[in-house]
Amino acid sequence: MKRWILLTLLALVPCMAGAFGLGQLQAQLRAAPIVRGHFVQQKFLRSLPQPLTSRGDFTLAQGKGLLWQLTSPFAQDLRITPQGIAKRDERGQWQALPQQLGASRETGLFLAVLAGDTHGLQENFDISLTGHAQDWTMTMKPSSALLSQVFDAIVIQGDALVRRIELRETQGDRTVLQLQDLQPATQLNAQEQRAYAH
Repeated sequence: MKRWILLTLLALVPCMAGAFGLGQLQAQLRAAPIVRGHFVQQKFLRSLPQPLTSRGDFTLAQGKGLLWQLTSPFAQDLRITPQGIAKRDERGQWQALPQQLGASRETGLFLAVLAGDTHGLQENFDISLTGHAQDWTMTMKPSSALLSQVFDAIVIQGDALVRRIELRETQGDRTVLQLQDLQPATQLNAQEQRAYAH
């Protein structure tokens, strides 16, 4: 998970895209302040014949962050906010994970991707957008030397919401995250409120 977070860094740059542009995409993605759903994450490693697959549920809330509940192959609850990453322990308490150098920047970019926040991403990627409001593909190529060492490209697809994220790494590995059964909402439920509060 942590590695995936480090890899999921995105940006948006002013681009073409005809009638459907980045400004429209950002407004579209921000229309739902809260999104819940299931995820399937697959890591395709050159050294393994089959992908590593994990599954779970998530809640993304604008301004608060991401609740990431891994259910398979093991159970683990993570809370990802601009301040860092926390893990829920066996007592139900959130424990902050040690932050590596640059980690806060990376988690911020990760949240920006899922939320469609273009501002935080424009400094690090060259972006192209194709398609229309209900079927679009955004391809981001690193513009900074640091990120170019890690990624060839990041490709995001969706409609009214983000549905699929693919990270293509320079050494040939890739990660595909599919977001399924998405449910936009305007309010957190009681459990989510507690999770973000503590």
